[in-house]
Amino acid sequence: MTKPFDQLRIQSPKRTKSSQTGWDGFFPYYAGFPESFANEIISSANLPGGSVILDPWNGSGTTTFAATTRAIHSIGLDLNPVMIIIAKARLLPVSEADSIEPLGQHIIELAKANTETINNDDPLHIWFGKGNARTIRSIERSIRSHLVGVLTHSHGELHLDNLSSLAAANLVALFSLCRGLAHRFRSTNPTWLRYPRTDEIKPRYNNDAIYEGFLRNLQAMAVALHARDKLKRHDVTRPEIRIGNSTDISLPENSVGLLLTSPPYCTRIDYTAATRIELAVLDPITRLDIPELSRQMIGSTRVPVAKIEADEAWGRTCSKFLRQLRSHPSKASSGYYYQTHLDYFSKMSSSIQQASRALKQGALAIFVVQDSYYKEIYNDLPQIITEISENEHLRLKRRDNFKISRTMAGLHPHSRNYAKPLGALEAVLCFQKSGSQRC
Repeated sequence: MTKPFDQLRIQSPKRTKSSQTGWDGFFPYYAGFPESFANEIISSANLPGGSVILDPWNGSGTTTFAATTRAIHSIGLDLNPVMIIIAKARLLPVSEADSIEPLGQHIIELAKANTETINNDDPLHIWFGKGNARTIRSIERSIRSHLVGVLTHSHGELHLDNLSSLAAANLVALFSLCRGLAHRFRSTNPTWLRYPRTDEIKPRYNNDAIYEGFLRNLQAMAVALHARDKLKRHDVTRPEIRIGNSTDISLPENSVGLLLTSPPYCTRIDYTAATRIELAVLDPITRLDIPELSRQMIGSTRVPVAKIEADEAWGRTCSKFLRQLRSHPSKASSGYYYQTHLDYFSKMSSSIQQASRALKQGALAIFVVQDSYYKEIYNDLPQIITEISENEHLRLKRRDNFKISRTMAGLHPHSRNYAKPLGALEAVLCFQKSGSQRC
């Protein structure tokens, strides 16, 4: 008898340049796996009717997108509102392609007619001068007034789960425009836009060029969307994409039929900083405390407020890694870096416990996990995730390893100061839920 984990078709989870063209090219955000990987997993899992797929770190929405094209209900969670908007934009049905450009023209007309001033503390001023910041803000205001209703934003309350894919697509076009206009502030990590130095001159653009750039982005999106014939099936089912913390998944027990996800890397990537210019665009409606959002993230670079102790339940591999890290002679290893790694593993353990609680008995949980190094100390995260998961009644049934030649962490020039292999190992871990839950 063929077992469910044997029949899974698992290809490399590494995103390639070819997987980031066309419609997918508008969602080139950090980490994750390509749509083709998710498609193969979902189609070969042979899920029964009425199944629910969960991705507690949904990011740009690859899992929810792939599930939707197969008429399977899915739930995608993310703490970052930028990623909620991106995942929703990705679901725009092909029937809307022809309306994107004329709607964009109308949004620009409204933006040009807008006479509101811009606050001196508007975060767009970080990267742009007052005139350009006002033009960008006028486009955002026009999108908000024309496409965002009271179900999404009213009286200071924000419910992004109600945001339409059309509104989200316009915001993504604006995100892309802002990244392009601020390209001079790209850092060694290509996913980040750094803050300008006090002596740097901010870019200055003709305001009409900004409006034209926004419209060009929308035109390109319309062409790419029209080419995606399979999006015509999107009206079959709509996923739930909402703000949610993986450490507190508010789903009923035994309700999820498949978990497919890529947890945050343990490489001190500040996922909030990776979307700082997009968060600046959204500031009038989100009013987020950005440092606090960063602190909530798994992999946060901020020292946790509450004291965290190492837990033996995280497994022997994690305990060994933490001991080596704490005794490393480099500066702050026993303090700052030790504390931030404790924070990572504590949140990861809570997240896996929550995911296991939501899974049905016998259901599969598939994690794409990348290893890394702290200095020259090997962080075998796939094995650590395995040991944490098995303590939460998830039994490893299959593991497929893929060698990655280039990583985001490896782009940092200081990473070459320590003796360690180039690249990384990306493991696809396939677990099956079994046994009773621990209280």
